[in-house]
Amino acid sequence: MDTIEIRPIDKVDHAAWLPLWRGYQAFYKVDIPDEVSEVTWRRLLDPDEPIGGALAWQGSTAVGLVHHIRHRSSWTVGDYCYLQDLYVDGTIRGAGIGRRLIEHVYEVAARHGCARVHWLTHETNTDAMLLYDRIADKSGFLQYRRIL
Repeated sequence: MDTIEIRPIDKVDHAAWLPLWRGYQAFYKVDIPDEVSEVTWRRLLDPDEPIGGALAWQGSTAVGLVHHIRHRSSWTVGDYCYLQDLYVDGTIRGAGIGRRLIEHVYEVAARHGCARVHWLTHETNTDAMLLYDRIADKSGFLQYRRIL
């Protein structure tokens, strides 16, 4: 396997990012409107936004993505960093790319003085949880939400 390189998303990466973003949506059986994806892309590139992202590259092919959002907390002085989206192309899963993308977020969060990185996964995503159980702690909290 070629060496995997993790790089922050750049404005020239849209054509590489979009198929991974759509693959992520297909994995979770959601269909995010194109308008929302366009806004997300612009936010990922805007240095004034608290959202960022990176792509995992195998040679000239993007094979994974991660998005993260810094936000305030009432529990710490340092911000938290929410790892919102993580996806690795299904043809190359299990090669350590997910771990590398999470570690990239850990590094970004540390550079920004964040106190914590946290994320959610679906209870059926058992393959990913095998990794998560090795590199993070379960909080014990359950998510409740109401769509507005």
